[in-house]
Amino acid sequence: MSSAGLEIAAPAQKCDDVRCPFHGHVKVRGRLLTGRVVSTAGKSFVVIQMEYLHKVRKFGRSERRKSRLTAHLPGCIETHEGEMATIAECRPLSKTISFVVVQSRRSA
Repeated sequence: MSSAGLEIAAPAQKCDDVRCPFHGHVKVRGRLLTGRVVSTAGKSFVVIQMEYLHKVRKFGRSERRKSRLTAHLPGCIETHEGEMATIAECRPLSKTISFVVVQSRRSA
């Protein structure tokens, strides 16, 4: 079991998922993003929504925007809708999935 090169502790559960950054062969690189889990309807992936402020220079105001990303969910990490999840960038795993969930925690 490895820490996958992250400052995040490895999960206590063990899994045999090849696409797990802790127990498998997927290497993480690039960005770490945090967002809210919107959907867990997929078998092995989740949809993460991130909200941010966008500055509109013409009017001198900011507006709220949101973006969604799909991320692979390894078997050793358990998450539910509404929780906050940290995802890490990895190689493309499918057409729309280039991130993997590395941590999940309950939102306050």
